[in-house]
Amino acid sequence: MFYERAEPHGSDCEMIASSHVHHPDHPVAKASEPSADEPTLIRKDLALVALAEHGNVAQFVSFTPDNGVLRPTFSRIEGLEPDYPFADLRSALACLLSRSPARSINLRSYAPDSPRSRTFVYGLKSLDAAMEAAAGLIDEGLHVIANETVDISDGGVSGVIMGDLIEFAPDDTPRCVEKPGVASLPLDLGRSILATVYGFEPAVDARGGRLEFSVHPARCGWRKSHTLTWEFEATDTSGLKPKLVWPNRFSRMIGDKAFGLLMADGIGLPVPWTTVIGRRVAPFSFGKRTGETEVWIRTCPYEPDPGRYSTFKGWRDPFKLMGDEDPAGDRIASVLRQDAVPALFSGAAIVAADGTLVLEGLAGEGDLFMLGERQSEKLPNHVCEAVIDTYAAAARALGPVRFEWVFDGSVVWIVQMHLGATVSLPDAIVPGDADDWFELDARVPLAELRKIVAGLPKRTGLRFVGEVNSTSHIADFLRKAGVPTRIVPHGLA
Repeated sequence: MFYERAEPHGSDCEMIASSHVHHPDHPVAKASEPSADEPTLIRKDLALVALAEHGNVAQFVSFTPDNGVLRPTFSRIEGLEPDYPFADLRSALACLLSRSPARSINLRSYAPDSPRSRTFVYGLKSLDAAMEAAAGLIDEGLHVIANETVDISDGGVSGVIMGDLIEFAPDDTPRCVEKPGVASLPLDLGRSILATVYGFEPAVDARGGRLEFSVHPARCGWRKSHTLTWEFEATDTSGLKPKLVWPNRFSRMIGDKAFGLLMADGIGLPVPWTTVIGRRVAPFSFGKRTGETEVWIRTCPYEPDPGRYSTFKGWRDPFKLMGDEDPAGDRIASVLRQDAVPALFSGAAIVAADGTLVLEGLAGEGDLFMLGERQSEKLPNHVCEAVIDTYAAAARALGPVRFEWVFDGSVVWIVQMHLGATVSLPDAIVPGDADDWFELDARVPLAELRKIVAGLPKRTGLRFVGEVNSTSHIADFLRKAGVPTRIVPHGLA
């Protein structure tokens, strides 16, 4: 969790506005504030009405207990006037059910003198079931809100905006921010990424407070838009900063490479025009045209898995590719179609454990270099300077990063980017001690190296004889495996 919540929240299933709405732009909230000698009443339906003045809310009808009967009070239903005068409980629930895209509603109950919600009934799909559930709540004398059921696993995200911070994740309610694995980003960057992925900019404005929201590929809610607002709370948002971490739940959904390239594009670095063809979201594109008509096809795993899955120059059927390389569908999130870059030089850059920028590459395309099948060459000074300038721009926005690059003579294009420094040192890809050392030729193919590492006895390290590109997929694989790995030049073995 990256910041503290001011008030307790109800069930994870609950995505209804709370009554902590005390912003001057919310007239209903002002009207409901108690006097000093009155108990605090938490009218959650009034909070929903206030939110609906400024944004989209899930379709709802609220009910007030009256002598053993639930009387319809407030409502926001698409196509009907606000607070439509329903005759009774049954007609209100029937209307809400018929206008819910999922043909499903939820019932939430609360006592207005308590911040805690009471019984919550999720996913009622028939009028009889809804009436039966409501009858059980009448006996408790509680206020009730019925709202349309909104699918949290539709490929969208839920999250929170506070000041200049946005956090979100898929397959969850806005309470995802209280769990690990959310995407935590500067507000402008996060909004830009969501707009790129979903094709629209989320209609959210925290107006100096804390706003819970969700984004959906299909239109929903009272205003039939793609963004829902759930709760607003006026609170101090100063001093909040994002905690940049990926992989995260959102990067896993679209694919790690796709997320890294979105980050690079979002901070203004040159990224070749890329189309992401994914399992969970509709295809989307971003980046800049390179002027080339040739394309690269890159598999995009949920998490980094250096060199395991294919990259091709030239078009391949992306659906066949995912089916062939990930038949279970649990490793590859998407396939990237990317404009080729006329490569004069290609390579990669990482930050070593001592803070040094390690820059490697060679003339021409860099696919064999990244696989460790070709060694790094001495790069011209103007190429090094261009890559260093690109790294500096990335580091100013994100901190230490590592990336693969292609230089076309004037522009350094980012073709893959990850966050953070590495543990590597000049004489050790992975520093550390071992009881025994397994020696092998540095030219070992990556596929064979995977088998060797899988069969290593415990507390056994690797001694590579020869040269190893510190920025290659081989080095990335060893760092991820965590096996102590030393480099011994030829003649010293």
